Parts: sequence; C-alpha cells; structure tokens
Amino acid sequence: MEPMGVGVIGTGDISDVYLANLNKYPQVVRLVAAQNRTRAKAERQAARYGIGRVHDTVEELVADPEVELVLNLTTPDAHAAINDAALAAGRHVYSEKPLATTTQDARRTLDHAHDLGLRLGCAPDTWLGGRAQTMREIIDSGQVGEITAGVATIVYPGLEWFHPSPFQSYRADVGPLADIGIYYVSVLVSLLGPVRQVAAMGKRTFDERTAHYGPIAGRPIPVEVETHVSASLLFESGAIVTLLVSTDVPDSQLPRLELYGTSGTLCMPEAEPMAGPNIFGGPLWIRTLDEARFKDIPRPDPMPWTAAENHHRFNETDFGADPSVPRINSRGIGLVDEVLAIAEGRPMRCSGELAHHVLDVIESIYTSSRRRLFVDVASSCRRPAPLPADFPDSEPV
Repeated sequence: MEPMGVGVIGTGDISDVYLANLNKYPQVVRLVAAQNRTRAKAERQAARYGIGRVHDTVEELVADPEVELVLNLTTPDAHAAINDAALAAGRHVYSEKPLATTTQDARRTLDHAHDLGLRLGCAPDTWLGGRAQTMREIIDSGQVGEITAGVATIVYPGLEWFHPSPFQSYRADVGPLADIGIYYVSVLVSLLGPVRQVAAMGKRTFDERTAHYGPIAGRPIPVEVETHVSASLLFESGAIVTLLVSTDVPDSQLPRLELYGTSGTLCMPEAEPMAGPNIFGGPLWIRTLDEARFKDIPRPDPMPWTAAENHHRFNETDFGADPSVPRINSRGIGLVDEVLAIAEGRPMRCSGELAHHVLDVIESIYTSSRRRLFVDVASSCRRPAPLPADFPDSEPV
C-alpha cells in the first residue's frame, strides 16, 4: 500500500507524542501538512517532525491535495466543526477525544462521514495497549468465566494540582467525565460491549477552584459541572459496573479497575489516578476462584495475586508526569489502525461509532444524576475486534 498523507490541525503539547509515533510507521502514514492558530507552533512542529507544508487556515489544510486524512488535535470545543470541515473536503478524520462536546454534534458528524463514505476515528486509543488487550484475551478465553460486574475508579484532588491547563476539566461542555473518565468508559466498552442503561448521582463540591501549578498558579477556575459522580452502568451483556469519578478526593488507595467474572477477578491495581486505562501498559493481576482468600473458614494464608502474562505490544506507562521530559507512549496507534482498516476494507477499532456511544453514555450519566432517573442509553456500537499481539506487522497490506 502507499502511505496515506496526514495533515495535522492543532500542534500544541499533545501533538509531540502523536507526531513522533506516526513517524515510526512510514509504510502506513506520511505527515504532509500542519496548521495551528499560532503559525509559529505549526512551523516548529513541522521542522521537528519533517512535515512539508504549514498552512495558515483549516480551510487551506483540508484543501491540500496531499492530505487524505486529517488528524484533529484541537481543543474539544473545536472538534465537531473541524471534523465536519475535513469530511466536507473529502478527507478521512481521526480526532482527539471527545468526538464532540454533545452527543447531537457527534451523531451529526458520524452521519456526515457515513453519507460521504469516509472513515471517522477518535481517541482514546489507550485501550489498544498491551494491558487492556491482555484483559480482552483473558475475558475472551473464558479464564475468569463470564464478566458479571466490576468497579472503575478515578479519584484524586484534581488536575489543577499538576496540569498546565486544567480549565476544560471543569467546563460544562467537558467536565471530569469527558476529560478523564472517557478513558475508563472507552476501555469498558471495548472489553464488555455497549452500555444499555445508567443510574447516577453527582455533586459539584466547589463553585471555584484554584490552579496550583506552573505559570497559571493562583488563577481561579470556575466550576460549571459535577466533580463527584457515582454511576452504575448496565451493559448489554448483562454486566453491571460501578464507575466513580471524582476530583474532590485528597488521596485514595482504590485500584483503578477491577472486573469480576464467575470464576476469577482481573485487577488494574495502581493507586496513581493518571494510570489505569489512561495509559497503555502497567500491571495486570488475576486471581481465580480456586485462589480466593475469603471463601474458607478458617482463612487460609493469603496467596499473592498472579501477574497476567502479556504478549502484546504498546506497554508504555508514561502519562506525562514530568512536563520537562517528552511523553513516551503509543498515542496515534488508533490512527494507524484506521489507515490499515481503510486499505483492508475492514472495520476500524477506535471508530466514530464507539466514540459517539461513549459520549452518549457520559451524557446519560449526567442526565441520570441531574434528573434522578434511570436512563436508557439511546445509542449502541459494535464491540471492537481485539488487536493482534504483533500489530501492525500482522496486517496483510
């Protein structure tokens, strides 16, 4: 196959890891153009990553004849408009998360792509990492039986303590659920399939917070959305998962994710709130019913958890904890899969359908919390195919 020409719109901090990774796959993609509101940033990234042209406007980039796919790395409020513009120009799209700031806008963009026969992909792609794919392999093998329940938690004191720009995490159109919780909902849908119904309660603990990190330290942060949300998610498979997302917790020892099968448990054990589904790799523990600690009296001596054997690629654990060090992870592998899916005529994994459904789940959680109702999730999606352990070498093209 000929590598697909990619134009990137938005060359801020997150673009480094995307562009560095995409340059690792010259047989699949080639970076041909860049655009940013501040031209100097686009020029800097173009020089750093060998991008041939810099455009002044979105319209110029999507009209570039060498651009076949647009990578949209702008802020969430701009995603829908730029995605639609790229599709209207006949370009495939891969967007940073979320696909849009409303389910309605996401649905419109998805329908637009479908009507034009174009592919629409969306982050996060961390669930393509080695740890989540090992979980998928174990679940599909039946090693822990049927998954009936689970708990997913992201609890910490908030992005304002360590992030250079925490404002979107507290805006009404994004919030902690669509900013960070989206990684958790995405991995759950990739493992268990679509969500049928949700029930939730939430609260906004503070009307205003204060930035504590970097040049913006001391600046007030208006809070427009719930910052502590507890939700129950009923999946079409029958599994029920409790999701707890809170930026109001000083500290915690909760694991990031546990899934409970009829004959075993899978655990992402880190206490670090930016780990878990937010990263590609990391420890994965498994314990079967035969090894269970709490089914016999007197209690047996505890057995250690077993570390699940991981044969998959993409196992980085960096989440940008040190801003002075370039991030090293596999962001962008979802775009590589999209290009290969186009060439092979198969479904892509980080699809617009999945991203739309995840956003629908998040909106349904807010609706349930605010109206104190069980809410049926209107959309559904295909459970994506697992990623081969040797991807992309295993691809036929």
